[in-house]
Amino acid sequence: MERENYNQLKEMALDQGISLFGVAKMTDSLKQKVIGISRQIVETFPFAISLAFRLSNSVIDDIEDHPTQIYLHHYRQVNYLLDRVALLLSNFIQKKGYQALPIPASQVIDWEHQRGHLSHKLIASEAGLGWIGRNNLLVTPKWGARVRLVSILTDFPLLTDKKLDMDCGDCYKCLKVCPAGAIGEKKEDFNHLACFEQLKEFRKKWNIGHYICGVCLKVCKGAENEKIGGVE
Repeated sequence: MERENYNQLKEMALDQGISLFGVAKMTDSLKQKVIGISRQIVETFPFAISLAFRLSNSVIDDIEDHPTQIYLHHYRQVNYLLDRVALLLSNFIQKKGYQALPIPASQVIDWEHQRGHLSHKLIASEAGLGWIGRNNLLVTPKWGARVRLVSILTDFPLLTDKKLDMDCGDCYKCLKVCPAGAIGEKKEDFNHLACFEQLKEFRKKWNIGHYICGVCLKVCKGAENEKIGGVE
């Protein structure tokens, strides 16, 4: 049953335009990191579904040293799509007699520490979609950090995916381009406060209206984008 449920959800997600699908176990460690949702509710969910959508190369490659208006629009539309698909899958699960809680793709509730209800990138990492890079983002083998994520917590019986045994290796491109100097040699060295101060500056200076950057996405391409010769 677990395999059939997994395949059904994955097929639905891919049919709706989702690029990557994975499932992680909601371990006690992951549950403790959830904020803004009652512990009683969180404890009922043994699984977390991770969905990723690949961003447009042309939109990302257009970014120079600050976020653009077209990136802002793309960012919002991708978040909308992710939330919509998460809602559809959650409704499907509920109709099957189980519970599902879609977590918004981009609802930050603690900007100082850049935290939402849970870490989509941590869920995605546990679900085998990629790893947490030096840039503090999920990095996928095929597309680098050029993805956005959404998660669904559920008790729907599912297979779980294996975590990837990969990291950024000897790639340090994001360190050189980060306008905030927030990226360090190790992923644990990432400076959240420096990053947020830069986002605030971008929002004000470029009339972006949102706390986004995108500069490190341009150099964090993944194998497929490197192969086709993305813009440096």
